[in-house]
Parts: sequence; C-alpha cells; structure tokens
Amino acid sequence: MKKNKKFAIISLVLIGLIFATFVISLNMGSSSLTPMDIIKTLVGLGTKNQEIVIFRLRLPRILMALLIGIALAIAGTILQGVTKNDLADAGILGINSGAALFVVMYIYFLNGNVYDGISDFTIYTMPLVALCGALFGAFLIYALAWNKGINSSRLLLIGIGINTAFLALLTVFQLKFTTQEFNRVVAWTNGSIWGATWKYVYIIAPFVILFGSFAFYKSRDLDVLNLGDEMSTGLGLDVEKERRKMLIVAVVLAGVATSVAGSIAFLGLVSPHIARKLVGPAHKKLIPVASLVGAFILLASDTIARNIFAPLEIPVGLVVSVIGVPYFIYLMLKAD
Repeated sequence: MKKNKKFAIISLVLIGLIFATFVISLNMGSSSLTPMDIIKTLVGLGTKNQEIVIFRLRLPRILMALLIGIALAIAGTILQGVTKNDLADAGILGINSGAALFVVMYIYFLNGNVYDGISDFTIYTMPLVALCGALFGAFLIYALAWNKGINSSRLLLIGIGINTAFLALLTVFQLKFTTQEFNRVVAWTNGSIWGATWKYVYIIAPFVILFGSFAFYKSRDLDVLNLGDEMSTGLGLDVEKERRKMLIVAVVLAGVATSVAGSIAFLGLVSPHIARKLVGPAHKKLIPVASLVGAFILLASDTIARNIFAPLEIPVGLVVSVIGVPYFIYLMLKAD
C-alpha cells in the first residue's frame, strides 16, 4: 500500500513539473507571452500573432518534445531490461544513428536537398524509413552479438562499434551537401525539434501510444527476463522470442523518435535510472515513471535550447548530453 502511495505521489510530482515546464515553454521565446495571454489565446480570445506563436510554433513543438521523451525513455527501459545492462540505450547502441542515417539519405535522394521542399509524402514516410534504419542497426548488433545466446557486455560493445560506424558514414554522406545544408543536418543529427509541426505530432503519436501501451502490457515479462535466462525458462517464458519481441518495440519507438528529432543520445539511458531509484525495478511502475522523467527532461532541455542563446538555438541533444555524459561516465566507473 505504501509503495502504491509512493508511486502515485511521485507520478503527480512529475506531472506537476511537466505542466510547469509546459507553461514556461509556452511563455518563453522571441515573443514573450504572459500567463494571461496564454490563457486568452487557448480559449480563443488572443490576437492573431499570439495564436500563430502558440498554435503553429510552440504547442506542436512542446507536444513533440513530450512524445519523443516518452518514446526514448520507454525504449531505454526496455533495452536495459532485455539486456540486463544498465548502460544500454538506443543512442549508444547504434539504433538512433542507423535511423538518422537512413532518413538523411532518404531526404537527400528524394528531394535533392535536406530541408527545402520536403513534401507531405516525404514527411509521412520518414518514420517508416527511420524504422528501416533502426531495424537494420538492431539486426546488425543482434547478429554480431549472438553466440549461443546474447551476452549483455558483448551486445553493448558491438553496439558502440556499430554506432561509431554509422556516425562515420553519416559524416561522409554530409560532405555531399552545401555548407548551409551541412549545418542544418549537423544540428538535426545532434537532436533538434526545430521546425516541428502538427503533421509530425499526428505521425508519431499513434506509434508512441500503441507501442508504449504494449510495453506496459508486457511489464511482467520484462520483470521475468531480469531474473536471468534459466529462471525465465523455468517459469515458462520463451526467452529468445520475448527478447526479440521487446527489442522490436524498443527499435520502433527509438526509430520513430529519431525520424522527427534526429539522434538524441543518453535520454534513454538516464530516464530509466532515475525512475528506478524513485520506484524500484518493477516495470509496471518503472515504465510510466521513466516516461514522465523522459518527457520532463526533454521538454526542459528543449526550453533551455530555445532560449539560452536566443535568438540563436542550439540542438536539444547537446543539452541532454550535458546531463547524460557525466551520468554515463558514472555508470561506467560503477560497472568496474
């Protein structure tokens, strides 16, 4: 009973933090709005400029940040649960970079350049292309790490190697672009929600809701997988089948997030760890809390990225890395 009460309190606190950051993010920017301006605009009493700022620019971007944060946090939680490795993350293992590589190549070959003239067809098919890249990266990692089963340390090391290879290929491919295009792609591949629109929200929301719900539904199986292969098999779980199934869920979530925001590393690493310290290892509580933590971190990071050097904007992935890299080093030292 006490654990359920603690879970409820922590969830409410995180929701409160997200709501406060939501309001601050709506308010801050090149056009500053007061809380009263925001309320009036949301109920249809704002000026035309205020409606453009909120409904066309800031609100879709905020919702994108929340959805992407949830997707990457759940993907990281699944990867850490399936591999039983605290260092597992889609951004480190090469899943995000595989998705980013495929998306950049797709846009380049289909449109001739990176951002100008991207059609609705391209926008709606980008998540599918990103999924192909993410699945390709996951397949390479899984195939190379397989040796009569999956060893978590081997999986991590091969994943880091694949990630490095994908990033190198991405850099080589970027040399085909003009200077302006190159700068835009570098910003995007470092993680950026710049240019978010309602189209992107409509595209990724069903993926996040569907696969996130499925991950929550499979919470018990993730708990069993954490007990080890022998114990899991003894409890009647088809270990490899469930492991592959959950890896696909993680790859889909990470791939879709990457298709619209570039490669945001470390968010999927940090969020599950913070959630685990708050509510423990049981995935029925861990997945929702990790989702809230991921949503809050990315929304707060994007708000900082938009405003810290305004009117210039830095990639949100760099802000997340400021948090993630020190934590990654701490985990590496702790693993030793």
